[in-house]
Amino acid sequence: MIPVQGFDGQKVAVLGLGRSGLATAAALKAGGATPLLWDDSPESRARAEAAGWTCHDLTRNDAFEGVAALITSPGIPHLYPTPNRHIARAMAEGIPVDNDIGLFFRSWATPEWDNFDTPPRTVCVTGSNGKSTTTALIHHILAHAGRPTQMAGNIGRGVLDIDPATDGEVVVLELSSYQTDLARALTPDIAVFTNLSPDHLDRHGGPGGYFAAKRRLFAEGGPDRAVIGVDEPEGIYLANQLAMRREDDRVIRVSSARKLGDYGWSVFARKGFLAEWRKGRQVASIDLREVKGLPGAHNHQNACAAFAATRALGLSPRLIEEAFHSFAGLPHRSQTIAEKAGVRFVNDSKATNVDSAEKALEAFDNIRWIAGGLGKEGGVTALRAHLGKVKKAYFIGHSGRDFALELAPLAHEICETMEAAVAAAARDAEAGDTVLLAPAAASFDQYPNFEKRGEHFAELVARLPG
Repeated sequence: MIPVQGFDGQKVAVLGLGRSGLATAAALKAGGATPLLWDDSPESRARAEAAGWTCHDLTRNDAFEGVAALITSPGIPHLYPTPNRHIARAMAEGIPVDNDIGLFFRSWATPEWDNFDTPPRTVCVTGSNGKSTTTALIHHILAHAGRPTQMAGNIGRGVLDIDPATDGEVVVLELSSYQTDLARALTPDIAVFTNLSPDHLDRHGGPGGYFAAKRRLFAEGGPDRAVIGVDEPEGIYLANQLAMRREDDRVIRVSSARKLGDYGWSVFARKGFLAEWRKGRQVASIDLREVKGLPGAHNHQNACAAFAATRALGLSPRLIEEAFHSFAGLPHRSQTIAEKAGVRFVNDSKATNVDSAEKALEAFDNIRWIAGGLGKEGGVTALRAHLGKVKKAYFIGHSGRDFALELAPLAHEICETMEAAVAAAARDAEAGDTVLLAPAAASFDQYPNFEKRGEHFAELVARLPG
């Protein structure tokens, strides 16, 4: 646990009593503060009370009397589409509003660091797609190299739930736009921007607000090194804003689409080969085609970003390449779960939007595609240009029939349920085919989250004869 600094002897309200909220309350208490817990959900309050906490009703007129700050969970809106009433009241009364990420950065460094030979460092990863894989890959490379490391944030443990720093440790954090948007302190040593595609637009008031939330990690965070994916206009803009000149090697540009040899420092992948260039010449190369845990161009972009971040930490290309080959990938992200009678079954349940589904469809051949769920704004017509490898689609969930209409004349079957889709795809599949779950939709019509959807797919595949 990271005891929160700066609130000793003060009352701090905590709004939202999920995993991060309860970890925040414990960290505040460990730092000498008095946490005042609240959640509008009676079930969440009951769970907190069962864990030994006392709730403090923020609906009372005097609820914020003497409160030094309000710490809110990331999922609670503070501005768009409508501010949560407790956050709006705190802001109106002049009470600072923060989240656990802001508390982490104000509390991570301690006087004990003066005794370390090597100061601990933080690597923060944000973006629309690939940030979980990139975060996990950076963490895996560091562990493979024998460097002390922890992983937290939007993946693994909550940031305040990790252990205090050790000499030379590197903490790798995955940060969503919800987390970077409100944090009052952001001071990463290395910050990574993977890419940007439309998502969470209602929460941020449109694409500009969404990008601005992620940009804060760089513009206000002031990292020593910035690893920037430049395959979209926003990444090009961000790299341009951060670099003082073309040769500025504090900005490492990353691409999975084109050569980037003319900058101070760049890492790119073309035709399955990763190349690192510095000051106009190539200094390293890795063949990514046989790295089983990182299939497809989208994962090659993740590999480039992780390579750049760990090179900035001083690791050698040879050591990074070794770690690539031992990386198993993350569950629900282009994860090969089985091969039966020459048919590959891939779980990419995390492909919840059009952009991530597009990348999955480009990564495999001879695809039997399982898609559908709770469709997102804008539909899936943008995927028409990426169906060349799809032999047949098997549509499920609330938006299954809409997907079929939008993607006509794609060969398809309306299956409604995952059980029917897996059975139909397995029935049709031939040796050399890939049965790919890449829904291009949220899961909430049939599952509580994308993880449960992916787990159900894996369970059904496991039952197939084999």
